[in-house]
Amino acid sequence: MFFKTIDFSKYSSIKVGQPTEVLMIEKEDDIPTDRYLIGGANNLLISPTPPPLMMLSKDFAFIKEEDGYLIIGAAMPTGRIVSYAKKHDIAGFEFCSKLPGTLGGMLAMNAGVKTYEIFNILHSIKIDGKWISIQNIEHGYRFAKLKGIATEAKFKIIKGFDEQLLEDLLHLRSNQPHDPSAGSAFKNPENDYAGRLIEIVGLKGLKKGDMQWSEVHANFLVNRGKGSFEDAKYLIDLAKEKVLRECGITLTEEIKIL
Repeated sequence: MFFKTIDFSKYSSIKVGQPTEVLMIEKEDDIPTDRYLIGGANNLLISPTPPPLMMLSKDFAFIKEEDGYLIIGAAMPTGRIVSYAKKHDIAGFEFCSKLPGTLGGMLAMNAGVKTYEIFNILHSIKIDGKWISIQNIEHGYRFAKLKGIATEAKFKIIKGFDEQLLEDLLHLRSNQPHDPSAGSAFKNPENDYAGRLIEIVGLKGLKKGDMQWSEVHANFLVNRGKGSFEDAKYLIDLAKEKVLRECGITLTEEIKIL
């Protein structure tokens, strides 16, 4: 293992943060239990005082086929997974085209788009060195209790990559803002949409410093320049407070605040 300085104002998708030392884990290393594991930092909001951080090195960015299964390392970027599936005519990964980051991040939050989510196509996950079937992992809408560090995952190979589905899912992106963001700030409450709630309490387009609830999609917290953690946190807390007060609904963050 070795340390690497990562500037989160450049590395994270929301472009908020500062240069921070991150412990890089290599293939043969024992993984520490006192550090927070990050991936592509696509749903992270890093504070000026984050917990000790670690990240899986490129050793964990691989795809291989074995006995009818696809085995993918947790550091593998989603874009490369989709490219591999397309090239080898493998179905099920089309929705990943809409999700930035790495496989590890997808596993940790059961990432998905509409009715598609990663646990729908998963067979098992290697957690703390042991393969665990998804039947034994508690999971649901945008959460998974991995109870350890996931380093790779296994998927049954099903042939038939769906180009039309890929196009349809990519088209969904057209209603998302292009400014830096961490994706959806809040999970959708049951039978409702976080974006709708943020809009009806009058926060759509509201700015604090360079952070803003997007005018394109109210559930996206966007960085219009040099946004700070403090301004982002202010807007998140304000949205939770107003939606609870005016709608009686408690919003739950999808964005991870460190």
